[in-house]
Amino acid sequence: MIRVALPTGDLRDPVAAALDDAGVGIGPFAAGSRALRFEMAGGAAVARVFREKDIPVQVALGNYDVGICSLTWIEELSQRFPNHRVVRLRDLGFGASALWLAAAGEHSEPSVRIVSEYANIADAIARRARLPRYRVFGVWGAAEAYPPEDADLALIAADDDEAVRSHGLRPLGEVLRSSAWLIANRESLASKDLSSVLKPLLGAAAAVNAPAAALRVPEIGLRARAHETKRERLRLALPDGHAKSHTIAALREAGISVPGYEEESIVRRLFVEGHDVDVKVIRPHDMPRHVAIGQFDLAITGRDWLFDHLVQFPSSPVEEVVDLRRSRYGLAAIVKDVRADSIGGAVAEWRQSAPGRAIRVASEYPNIADHFARERHLGRYSVIPINGASEGFVPDDADILIEGIDTGSSVKANNLTVLERFFESTNCVIANKRPPEGALRPVFDRLVERLRAGAAEPVAAGGGA
Repeated sequence: MIRVALPTGDLRDPVAAALDDAGVGIGPFAAGSRALRFEMAGGAAVARVFREKDIPVQVALGNYDVGICSLTWIEELSQRFPNHRVVRLRDLGFGASALWLAAAGEHSEPSVRIVSEYANIADAIARRARLPRYRVFGVWGAAEAYPPEDADLALIAADDDEAVRSHGLRPLGEVLRSSAWLIANRESLASKDLSSVLKPLLGAAAAVNAPAAALRVPEIGLRARAHETKRERLRLALPDGHAKSHTIAALREAGISVPGYEEESIVRRLFVEGHDVDVKVIRPHDMPRHVAIGQFDLAITGRDWLFDHLVQFPSSPVEEVVDLRRSRYGLAAIVKDVRADSIGGAVAEWRQSAPGRAIRVASEYPNIADHFARERHLGRYSVIPINGASEGFVPDDADILIEGIDTGSSVKANNLTVLERFFESTNCVIANKRPPEGALRPVFDRLVERLRAGAAEPVAAGGGA
């Protein structure tokens, strides 16, 4: 059976159309479908839907024989693991996009700070530009929001220079032009008959490894700042995405007004009305690390992301100062097709059926997954970092999924089993253990006290699985 990795997100519809035009049976991969695993190519292949970022990794590991994803994610893998086993077969000619390097101004900090979802490419650009000192901050998204306060440069996905300018940034140059590519695992290409999938997509062309794309290194040309100005306003980070509605409720209950935050469209730079507080709207995943390095005085994030940060950096100066008790859900160990009713029993079952094989633990929380595996004494294990579409990972691509669950409806819909619910997460206010001094300290204390009034009533932990 040929194993094929296909993308979700913006690339899903054009990939479905391309497969359909090529005469490859695509099963329920059409627009609107939520299926994550299905047969294709007349039953000769099984397809699994991933976030694009995961596809070159899965193909490189040999978990999948063939995949389709954007060139940018292939290059992101290649910059860190140049000897990976991904063969670039064909540019499919759609899904055009680009990576741009951009700055907010003419000056930089003494050490240039670069922010991007594509941290490996950003690091390669900095080295090739021969920057004497630089730091790369990998983030989950919203990289365009960081300059100039929290970064000097941003490497972002944008169609053209006008799209870069729409974020208030100065385009320095296009680094990489991208499109959707057909890829394959090198060993699978040599040892398996992949023709029922590759032949319709390659046509008469031979399956050869196309050369890696060349990264273009723009002229950066930033000048060091003459001196650092003393900060006069407190800095608060608020979340975008699913966490936003719960944060709005907490702010409203606390009587804190942030004009523009309740709008459907995302405005990244705001302020707290009536206070000396600047607000930046970013991903909650990234907040603990940025509070730890002093870029924000306070942030509202999930206790799950604080937990993930602290198990990776136990001596981090970040701490929870207010539990807002909203956005409640649990972190759980989830399996499929296991007879045991405990982690220990499941491990014994896997050890008996596949002696010597590492137990695979997949999660969007890789540090928590590693912590869980060590705490439960799983023995030989491997952690698989993933970026979404997680319910489809077990049992084929992982034995255990560490996942957040709320009502449990998604678990039931995918015939999964919760073996252990081990952490209760809510949204919370986090701060550095060393609060700001001087004139900012009373502003900090007043804001924390106000946020405390935004906490929901205590409820019993558990439930929902």
